[in-house]
Amino acid sequence: MNAAVRAVVRAALKKDMKVLGVMRGYNGLINGDMVEMNMRSVSDMIQRGGTILYTARCKEFKEMTGVLKAKEVCQKVGLDGLVVIGGDGSFRGARDLSSVGVPCVSARHHRQRHCLHRIHHRV
Repeated sequence: MNAAVRAVVRAALKKDMKVLGVMRGYNGLINGDMVEMNMRSVSDMIQRGGTILYTARCKEFKEMTGVLKAKEVCQKVGLDGLVVIGGDGSFRGARDLSSVGVPCVSARHHRQRHCLHRIHHRV
């Protein structure tokens, strides 16, 4: 996962975008737990296992009230969209956020195959 996070951050920075990393997945999104990412923050992470952003399950996000709370946080922070990296649960969360108007792109890993899915969002 660190390689994917690094690639997203570096590509966004090359396009002069500000990048925020959400700590602990949707739990961190709901609670506004985000850190600004830059070239230095992703410079020595490829060889590390897991993810520097950590992961967590989020029961609250499985309900629409949690999704709407996450949408409010996105609006408050000024996020233009999310890049979601993960598996089926992350993918479903991206779909739910997209359905309430938060633009999402999801990179989904399933076994040895990597797919990039573009989730419906407003331009």
